[in-house]
Amino acid sequence: MCLNILLAKFLAYFYNMIRPPFLKKGDTVGVCCTARKISMEEIQLAVDILKSWDLNVVIGDTIGKQDNQYGGTDAERQADFQRMLNDRNIKAIIAARGGYGTVRMMDTLDFRAFMESPKWIIGFSDITYLHAQLNCNIGVETLHALMMSTIPTNTVEAVQSFKDALFGNRLEYQFSSHVLNRNGIMQGEMVGGNLSILYAILGTKTILDTNRKILFIEDLDEYLYHIDRMMMALKRAGKLKGLAGLVVGGLSDMKDNTVPFGKTAEEIILEHVAEYDYPVCFNFPAGHIKDNRSIFMGKNATVEVGENCKFTQ
Repeated sequence: MCLNILLAKFLAYFYNMIRPPFLKKGDTVGVCCTARKISMEEIQLAVDILKSWDLNVVIGDTIGKQDNQYGGTDAERQADFQRMLNDRNIKAIIAARGGYGTVRMMDTLDFRAFMESPKWIIGFSDITYLHAQLNCNIGVETLHALMMSTIPTNTVEAVQSFKDALFGNRLEYQFSSHVLNRNGIMQGEMVGGNLSILYAILGTKTILDTNRKILFIEDLDEYLYHIDRMMMALKRAGKLKGLAGLVVGGLSDMKDNTVPFGKTAEEIILEHVAEYDYPVCFNFPAGHIKDNRSIFMGKNATVEVGENCKFTQ
């Protein structure tokens, strides 16, 4: 591992994570596929929105490519992302789409040039692999937010939060409480992302440190028994103990077997943190939902959980 990455990890451990520069008008962002394929037609409206914010947009070589379900071969996706990591003129990289495939090209990425000129890595879902990698192995903040495929279909509030995050404005959301919430105020560094990916990285070299941090989780299209399995795995790995708090976003399109599991996804999650006394917040507006608001991963946040809930970062 090169000296500048070791230094970044040291500084991130003892101080705050490294924060890439926020964008300003006239800056350039890159768009590429790390996972599932996508066409230029499918992202054109999102490109137009970014340009309306006075941003320049570089379209990666993987847009329009196809290797079965992927946006190009593993080597093509890695090369495209690597080129954008190395390009100092590109100030942020926005994933075109999630799906599956980021992990297949992640271990061959070289972050040395990136550390000389850090930039925002942006996305959610399968991009959780990169959020975790940059958090625990590199020490750089990232942005859990909309991807090109979801910018046009999300709420006005979600798109505004994306713009606010890109340009360095304060994030502040108020949202409804949930009957299963455990009230209190949580403060700490935000970590996490898609629950299935957090489960998949257990036991790998991308192991997320959750101690005294706010863990965010969300998921899509999972069987209820598998939510239980994943929460059990996180608990047995010590990832649910010692949190500053637990924030749960969208749990969309959950599935059950012919013989019902007997609990909702929210009830399953709450059961596995019942022995801990930190606040728990359900119904957070982020994840595979139409109101997917931005969260800085690696940055401190405050979440107030009560009759009404509030997030500030």
